[in-house]
Amino acid sequence: QVQVLESGGGLVQPGGSVGLSCVASGNIFKINAMGWYRQAPGKSRDLVAVITSGGSTNYADSVKGRFTISRDNAKNTAYLQMNSLKPEDTAVYYCNIDHSTAWNRITYWGQGTQVTVSS
Repeated sequence: QVQVLESGGGLVQPGGSVGLSCVASGNIFKINAMGWYRQAPGKSRDLVAVITSGGSTNYADSVKGRFTISRDNAKNTAYLQMNSLKPEDTAVYYCNIDHSTAWNRITYWGQGTQVTVSS
């Protein structure tokens, strides 16, 4: 079993910055991609950014140039640095871990962390 724990977030003013962290722990064998998703009230959970084990990244068009995803493989941790925040970035942000063993491949989710962009 793998546990995923996000931290960071909170209330941020428009134009401000905040960083999120996501740590995977437990019986870790191999972490493939690590990603951040977000879900605003009444909306679907959408991809924000993803990073492969090799460091390749992909971003939603709405956050390109403003958000940066990174990871520390030695610490099983992913980060999301969010700059130039807008009110429409307000959402619960979830971390997603693509984990594989010799027998299976499972996606794990964190519990989410709230980011509110408001003056």
